[in-house]
Amino acid sequence: MKQSCFLLMLLAASMMNNVAQSPTELAEIWDKEHVTNKFPSNIRHAELKSYLDRLRSIGLKVDEVGKSFANREIYQVEWGKGPKRVFLWSQMHGDEPTATSALIDMFTVLQKHRGKEWVKRIERELTIRAVPMLNPDGAELYVRRNLQGIDINRDARDLKTPEAQLLKQLRDAWSPEIGFNLHNQNELTAAGSTGQQATISFLAVYGDEAKTESEGMLRNKRLIVLLAETLRQFIPGHISRYSDEYTATAFGDNFSAWGTPVILIETGALQGKDEMFLVKMNFIAFLTAMRAIADGSEKQADPQRYYDLPNNSSGSLLHIIFRDANLADRQTGEISASDIGLAFERRRAQFSAPATIRRLGALSSVVGLTEYDASGFYVVGRVQPIKPGNSGDLLFYKKDRKIDWSIPDLEKQSEPDAILSFGKWLKGEGVVPLKK
Repeated sequence: MKQSCFLLMLLAASMMNNVAQSPTELAEIWDKEHVTNKFPSNIRHAELKSYLDRLRSIGLKVDEVGKSFANREIYQVEWGKGPKRVFLWSQMHGDEPTATSALIDMFTVLQKHRGKEWVKRIERELTIRAVPMLNPDGAELYVRRNLQGIDINRDARDLKTPEAQLLKQLRDAWSPEIGFNLHNQNELTAAGSTGQQATISFLAVYGDEAKTESEGMLRNKRLIVLLAETLRQFIPGHISRYSDEYTATAFGDNFSAWGTPVILIETGALQGKDEMFLVKMNFIAFLTAMRAIADGSEKQADPQRYYDLPNNSSGSLLHIIFRDANLADRQTGEISASDIGLAFERRRAQFSAPATIRRLGALSSVVGLTEYDASGFYVVGRVQPIKPGNSGDLLFYKKDRKIDWSIPDLEKQSEPDAILSFGKWLKGEGVVPLKK
């Protein structure tokens, strides 16, 4: 009896070892085994090199393949021995870092699980190369452009930047069959007209303005259908399709024109979830794609379902909206009713992000990720008058109070009931009620 149980356990273990991992299992693997341990926005070049040293220590091929404008090393990671060539690149915009961490975690898991059949299949069928940080100078400063002030992703034709020259050289020397262009989009991008954040957006990138179809394009649409279906298990309603206008100077469009059809992945945000959750979503997407390319399962997907994804949209979301606020003009004492819409600037996680007044007026067509009922309060600017483009630091006074708005040092001489600074309550949290 004991021997039979032991044999059954061995059989079960063998089956588990040979069956491809489900999305839920991939999520569990990431939870247990991810090695990236800082928010991606806090990662600079030195931290990337530390991550890459860990990849080398477990046997991965990591090569310096070029230098940035400021002479920082640019690296490429390689894994697999197969005939299908897959190329991924991340952080060509220095302030778009999520995929960089996800790539490190993907390579770590692939290397550590090489004994499992689903990984063996990927290793046997694919050779994967990735540049995890194409713009280390921009990453160091957490800015979009390189130190020449050039957007690398608009330098595919002129090749004025060393980073763009390198990216083209890497493609031309290897001719990968598929490329993944990895970015971050604005947190306030919406999935269609749903009022939901677009946490992940995909695009099968055409190589010409006429949008000429090819087998590579159809394969990429099928892959995106699979990736969207996979991620719906974790972020339903938060997946969309990126705008597909042709951009003659962009790398994705040119890669596709040069013979490497590209999938663009743009990571947004999800209210209530941190950056590491977004890394996990990228990790699941990457491994799902690698597996589907390796075993051909993408061929089962219907490319027409790609068009079921809602288009990205902008202008319908704000980080915070104060509804029905009573704006006090400190010069005239006049009171006017208005919604106040705030948005945060992009910052590293280690720094507080300032809030800016983005919109005023009746914002009935706009959704706030957080909304407050400010109808019972007078509101004035703490630092600047309440105008679009000004600071979103605000003072709140209950309407039953009589306030002399002309007092020079209003905050000290008439203590506010609540103070919002950098999108957080310095005083009076909970005083202004949430609407949702």
